[in-house]
Amino acid sequence: MTGEPIRILVVDDHPTFRLGMNALLSSIPGLTVVGEAADAPEAVELARRVPADVVIMDLDLAGTSGIDATHAVLRERPELRVLVVTMLEDDDSVFAAMRAGARGYVLKSASPAEVERAVRAVAAGDVLVASGVAERMLGFVTGARSATTPFPELTEREREVLDLVARGLDNLAVARRLSLSDKTVRNHLSTILAKLRVADRSQAIVRAREAGLGGGP
Repeated sequence: MTGEPIRILVVDDHPTFRLGMNALLSSIPGLTVVGEAADAPEAVELARRVPADVVIMDLDLAGTSGIDATHAVLRERPELRVLVVTMLEDDDSVFAAMRAGARGYVLKSASPAEVERAVRAVAAGDVLVASGVAERMLGFVTGARSATTPFPELTEREREVLDLVARGLDNLAVARRLSLSDKTVRNHLSTILAKLRVADRSQAIVRAREAGLGGGP
């Protein structure tokens, strides 16, 4: 990159997130937001008419997926660098995003410094993946992860939480066992329910026990 600021498009269907991301990026020297979109058609239209270097892309867009949006944007502007910033950290989403042409993948829980580093890295032509996601990708490529691992869409920590819940522990007991806060356990459970596509804790416990979790002491 030259001395010109890195020009960024933000694609996310949550106005509050777009506002926050815009404020964050605009506060960093050398970065500037030149457009925002809430869905894939808006993103493609922006890519056509607005000079940009990096697209920050959510994967869970209204009406379509960020994967499809990434494909569509890169068909219009192959030189754009797509950085996925999402809540989704399952392996399928990661690999689908990278296959679609994304150059980076970070979670919405990333710190401002991590987001800045990712933006600058993909703008420079590098590939950057969040550390926890990268470890699982490496494990997948090297075969380190067992094919029989239950619920591969969950992180290791989420499987630990689910296992303890399936043993009958309440949130406070899970928090104590794993040295976490009660709020963190609740957040993990919300993510687990979403990933397993179940309605409540009871259904998650049934799924977990069917998969062999919850049998420990």
